[in-house]
Amino acid sequence: MLALSLAQDRFLRSARNGHLATADDNGQPHVIPVCYAFDGESIYSVLDAKPKATPLRKLRRVRNILSNPRVSLVVDHYDEDWKKLRYILIIGNAELLESGQEWAEAIVILRQKYPQYESMDLDANPVIKITPSRFVPWSFQPEP
Repeated sequence: MLALSLAQDRFLRSARNGHLATADDNGQPHVIPVCYAFDGESIYSVLDAKPKATPLRKLRRVRNILSNPRVSLVVDHYDEDWKKLRYILIIGNAELLESGQEWAEAIVILRQKYPQYESMDLDANPVIKITPSRFVPWSFQPEP
């Protein structure tokens, strides 16, 4: 597994959202905010029941991942005190999980992180799994 410092791991696990970048076959980028959970190896984001204008399996991010699995996720912290700025860019490959043990475990960790998911029926909802190939951390000040 790729190495993160303890502070970086803690930041990635505790941040509340990230921005997922996908691209279509022509290289057209698409960036969308997502809720996610990190288990120390992979990143998971469920296609949840928040209102969407498009059916889940036809969302642009899903279509893009199915045709081009290369993705990036940036998780950042902004503060008016720029000495507190930081981010982690995750570069990797994504796939859709639609059932099985890993899908079920992803739903569990997502529900642990986001209590809002407890009341959502996610039984038929795909999960985006990102397998990182690279972490690019940055902070204004050196990590402690």
